Amino acid sequence: MGRRISLFRTNFHPKIWILGACVPQFTNCPTMVILVGLPARGKTYISRKLTRYLNWIGTPTRVFNVGEYRREAVPNYKNYEFFRHDNPEGVEIRRHCALAALKDVRTYLSSEEGQVAVFDATNTTRERREVILEFAKENGYKVGFRGSWGGLGQVKLSSPDHRGRGQDEAVADFLQRIECYKATYEPLDDELDSGLSHINRFNVGLRYLGGCAGTHLGTQRCPHVGTRWSSGGQSQLNLRGRIGGDSDLSPRGQQYAQALSRFIRSQEIPELKVWTSHMKRTIQTAEALGVPYEQWKALNEIDAGVCEEMTYEEIQERYPKELALRDQDKYRYRYPKGESYEDLVQRLEPVIMELERQENVLVVCHQAVMRCLLAYFLDKSADELPYLKCPLHTVLKLTPVAYGCEVEPIFLNIEAVNTHRARPQNVDINRTAADALNTVPEHF
Repeated sequence: MGRRISLFRTNFHPKIWILGACVPQFTNCPTMVILVGLPARGKTYISRKLTRYLNWIGTPTRVFNVGEYRREAVPNYKNYEFFRHDNPEGVEIRRHCALAALKDVRTYLSSEEGQVAVFDATNTTRERREVILEFAKENGYKVGFRGSWGGLGQVKLSSPDHRGRGQDEAVADFLQRIECYKATYEPLDDELDSGLSHINRFNVGLRYLGGCAGTHLGTQRCPHVGTRWSSGGQSQLNLRGRIGGDSDLSPRGQQYAQALSRFIRSQEIPELKVWTSHMKRTIQTAEALGVPYEQWKALNEIDAGVCEEMTYEEIQERYPKELALRDQDKYRYRYPKGESYEDLVQRLEPVIMELERQENVLVVCHQAVMRCLLAYFLDKSADELPYLKCPLHTVLKLTPVAYGCEVEPIFLNIEAVNTHRARPQNVDINRTAADALNTVPEHF
């Protein structure tokens, strides 16, 4: 049975973690992360995972996969001989594609407000890496190298290069391609490359070595993605249409807790861990499971500040300007004396890092918290995050696929109120705010 982690629904960070390594805030100096290694060593997986994480914490990041540039330049791939080091035509095309990708990196980092560019390619020779270093120096970018060595990962049978070919033919051609790269392969070396910031990953993450020079890349283990779950129980305040607070489960919320207990037992999940927030409704739900659980304050619901335990109608009546501001930018809007979704994402960073290191976990949390966690695993933008649907009394099963996750909702047949607030249409923030100025208390 696959690993499972369950999410159970009931301004930049001072430091940014890249591949488990602490990196200074990218304010005036964009950064390039350069992948290095033979084919089928997990470089694209690492690139996409890193990019997903940095975008989630608010650092604009994009992957530049040189293989995609090569497939566009040579749409009719024949065989591995294209990659031979003594094939001048192939060498020139690959060099041209790398330069085209670097040109797009410059546009992204210098003209489109990008902060991190992940350069996903083999980059197996010191000559190629010197070209990249010179490019970064000319444009004022920081550079960190990320090597991936050791055992062969899964051969890319789904690659567009081998579309329409049999499995045996595809595998044979890909293995020959790897041999072509090995002929000129110059891995990152702790002595020869001591002046570079780099981290090396050996044998699919069993061992890491690294060196630092400028970007402060560290050597912690890169986490892995397992299967995730999610759901939530109805509270007394849910019944009354009030946000936040710390109320008990409603009668139907208690029924759901029992239904969840039966469901989890039926799944026979090995070594299941249960995490809750510090709030009553999640703890009461976990108690029904009859297993040990761990409480995380970081999993508490978003703090609505002065609007805690109010209905949206009451907020509209008392603080119409605030509601209008929230509708305009729900992700960055911060409740007076409370939190924003952006604040919540930063609060949840340690939860994400620990989830990635675990096997089977059931996370008992809240609607806004679940949205943030789902946005990470499903690679959703900041604009999409606050409007993800996380219905009560539903388990959301997340299963890892290639470079992301699939989500499967499982309704446990206990009715609940609908707490989802859809994205407002045609919000005129200037008019709404102007109309509300005379009704807003001074402390706003």
